[in-house]
Amino acid sequence: MGNKKERKVIIVDQNDNNPWWWLVNKGLGASFLCISLFALLVRLAVSLHPYSGAGNPPKFGDFEAQRHWMEITINLPVKEWYRNSTANDLSYWGLDYPPLTAYQSYVHGIFLKSFLPESVSLFTSRGYESYLGKLLMRWTVLSSDVLVFLPAVFYFVISYSASRPHRHKSEIAWLMAMILLNPCLILIDHGHFQFNCISLGLTIGAVAAIISSRELVACALFTLALSHKQMSAYFAPAFFSHLLGRCLRRRNPFLEVSKLALIVMGTFALVWWPYLHSKEAFLEVLARLAPFERGIYEDYVANFWCTTSVLIKWKKLFNTSSLKLISLAATLSTCLPSMIQQIKDPSNKGFLYALLNSSFSFYLFSFQVHEKSILLPLLPASLLALEEPLVFRWLIHFGLFSMFPLLCRDQLVLAYIALFSLFYLLFYAPRKKDSGKIRSFFTLKLLITTLLVFCSFVLHIVYLAMNPPKRYPFLFEAIIMLVSFTQFVWLALYTNKKQWMLQKQSTWVEKEKKLL
Repeated sequence: MGNKKERKVIIVDQNDNNPWWWLVNKGLGASFLCISLFALLVRLAVSLHPYSGAGNPPKFGDFEAQRHWMEITINLPVKEWYRNSTANDLSYWGLDYPPLTAYQSYVHGIFLKSFLPESVSLFTSRGYESYLGKLLMRWTVLSSDVLVFLPAVFYFVISYSASRPHRHKSEIAWLMAMILLNPCLILIDHGHFQFNCISLGLTIGAVAAIISSRELVACALFTLALSHKQMSAYFAPAFFSHLLGRCLRRRNPFLEVSKLALIVMGTFALVWWPYLHSKEAFLEVLARLAPFERGIYEDYVANFWCTTSVLIKWKKLFNTSSLKLISLAATLSTCLPSMIQQIKDPSNKGFLYALLNSSFSFYLFSFQVHEKSILLPLLPASLLALEEPLVFRWLIHFGLFSMFPLLCRDQLVLAYIALFSLFYLLFYAPRKKDSGKIRSFFTLKLLITTLLVFCSFVLHIVYLAMNPPKRYPFLFEAIIMLVSFTQFVWLALYTNKKQWMLQKQSTWVEKEKKLL
């Protein structure tokens, strides 16, 4: 019995009041195409709204930062991109992401230059905000989604469905919708204006490669993700521990680790090649990636340092050097249990939990975290949506809530409400009859969850309708931060516990096999 191969069959749903039936009966590819087209339409609708720093001189916002990087990369030689000079004033949105972001900016800069040269001309294009310029910039993000994020999600869905052979087709379609219609990612990339879809897409591709046992491909893709945005390091402990755990179970662990290390170093060298000719050039880039001078926290982000600063004035008690070490120790110590579990008992499911727990540790305790960094824990949470639907829903709810002040500043309230509503509509669309997990949870936790949701709803209205006391101008932001932080901590504790329970389940299975 134990040696027989399991038949890989995805259960076909019947048309029994299941709204997903019409979508899934034509196959996985057709389902993905339909959901992707709808997701692109939603992205287009959000891109009609304002963006970060719209009409707000002298530095504008993230939209201008991305445009300025295109201006710099197409007008200056590669070696000057990260170097302060008269042609590249780093105090005005200097490049502060790794080289792959710079190459992406270069490609998009060529695209803009071919249609609208004045939008990326050196010096004179600062603050450029023509209608066509905005349209072309929006298309650069949309095309990045189409070329990187969507194919990566399709790769993951294929890999996931192959590893979960008895999942209903409607569940797989629902999972696609949850990943592709993540409201937080859409609002940040297509509203606020960023290119997180590239680094997150590369990470999803790496996760899919892990699930498909293509570890060398996974290493290459994740190294590319790290070389696009340094925040991808939130996932590094999970990748490291899972791959190490796999290698230690093979005949020649040293050889296996060496192969992975060779791929990582080769990919890294390929991307960073223009800056490896001298130590000075390499350190110039690294200095831009770690802006420690900004302090341990900035704005009102729902992590440990910012939340506890209400009582403990971290910046006054410790200097920057000490805070760097303290935050590093806190981050590593909190993600260590998750790493140990994966080294001891690596599994695909445990790896997804490890990604979530590792990113939670970095979000809650690392140095200089932004509100938008909640996108990183949200990625593995969306990949785990079928395993942990309520964790995913809760994290989306409070992830969106934690970014509400930021999105209000960007005048994205209407898009925020629309995507929030769309998410809940899709989340509660029935997938199959036996959705008992959700019902049992609501039976046991109804009072607490209702209270928290009601509290967040009231705080939305208060933030929009009332002025804070003059003595405490950021009171509402602080309350939103505190409420969101408590939920993130609760979720992190829960998912760490769930990951270690996988270890116990694995031990029980092994014992049963020995008895048989």
